[in-house]
Amino acid sequence: MSERVHRTVVWFSAGAPSAVAAKLTLDENPDAIIARCLVVNEHQDNDRFAAHVEQWLKVNIVNLRSSKYADCWEVWEKRRYLNGVHGALCTIEMKKKVRQDFEEFDDVQIFGYTSEEKHRAQRFIENNPEVNVRFPLIECGYTKQDCYKVIQDAGIELPVMYRLGYHNANCIGCVRGGAGYWNKIRVDFPEIYERMARLEESIGWTLLGSKFLRELQPGEGRHEDLELPECGLFCGQNDSVFDGGRRG
Repeated sequence: MSERVHRTVVWFSAGAPSAVAAKLTLDENPDAIIARCLVVNEHQDNDRFAAHVEQWLKVNIVNLRSSKYADCWEVWEKRRYLNGVHGALCTIEMKKKVRQDFEEFDDVQIFGYTSEEKHRAQRFIENNPEVNVRFPLIECGYTKQDCYKVIQDAGIELPVMYRLGYHNANCIGCVRGGAGYWNKIRVDFPEIYERMARLEESIGWTLLGSKFLRELQPGEGRHEDLELPECGLFCGQNDSVFDGGRRG
């Protein structure tokens, strides 16, 4: 009887860090599976980015989705819950449970936490002791800025949400965002802001704790736009490591 081969699964979130984590993993294990939990609440440009990452990695990303909910709005509206001490219900339903349905007990699971996020990695380990997990970006000392640079050097345009100044390529209108974040959403995506304001009032739940979005004053809160590296004299310096994937 042949020995069972453990799978290695990289969880790709349509962001730069998880894309670089996938590249590092595939360099080490060409049989690794790259999987993505599809959430339609994300900016549609995430699909463009994912397609270009597929070309760069020369693999097909396995797309997974919730069989119970169409999108995050359905989660919030049906369950009448947004975010709280137990976390964001949308993340649990649209990502965590989808991951758990796909995973096998002996998978090695790869997540794209960067060297600035060691606390998040440790919290994941504590909350998911049954998962055999690795964080290659932390192991190799990659920061978020390093990941943005690697993606740019590969000739791939970063997701629109980064270019708009957001720090993640998450859903548009993340329930974990603070006052400054939601004031930015108010400007960039007013229809999402309005829909969330109506939902808060409908279910009697406030994202900001002490006030509804309707009460949020323009300019209130802080949101420092993401600074992306510029292409310069050393653009392309990583090509010897990340070769064979440049488009064009």
